Amino acid sequence: MQIDTDILIAWGGVPKKFRKNEMIFFEGDKPRYYYQIVSGKVKMFNSSNETKELTQGIFSDGESFAEPPIFIDETYPSNAAAVTDSVIMRILKERFLQLLDEHPALQRKFLVLFSKRIFAKSLLARELVSSSPEDRIRNFLHHYKKKHSDGTDRVHIGVTRQEIANSTGLRVETVIRTLQKMRTKNIVSIIDKKLFY
Repeated sequence: MQIDTDILIAWGGVPKKFRKNEMIFFEGDKPRYYYQIVSGKVKMFNSSNETKELTQGIFSDGESFAEPPIFIDETYPSNAAAVTDSVIMRILKERFLQLLDEHPALQRKFLVLFSKRIFAKSLLARELVSSSPEDRIRNFLHHYKKKHSDGTDRVHIGVTRQEIANSTGLRVETVIRTLQKMRTKNIVSIIDKKLFY
């Protein structure tokens, strides 16, 4: 979902720079802003005391993130951090809601966006319960490719093995072993340590 940057600026949006690994907000914080990435990459994640991490989503140029708590006045259910140096447009929650009131077409776009995300989360939950490591990884790669290309040719998977592990609930060692098996089956290619699917 992308709202034109000029519209966001007209409604009080301001770009803010975040350094790589800088926290944008923490689990339990009250939402104050609508966020849309101008450039860079952001991950939303949960972590445990044992330093385990579960990635809830990875977002890049033009994408918005962390919108649902704005609409239901709840705290953030996860953390958000810049994966790379990033520029993120922020607009105060109240101004963002006024913007949507003035532009019903944007409301419909958010409804579609939320529906797609809920559907993807439902598929992921099913996979975490019943799928083999290869199925989990293949589904992750399929969703990544669908999001970042037209789906015809192999595409570079621009995430680390650790990010795949965090997104699929697997250990990084399992991801590495499984990707090697998938490589021998010609499901994926690994060229100069870069993964293609």
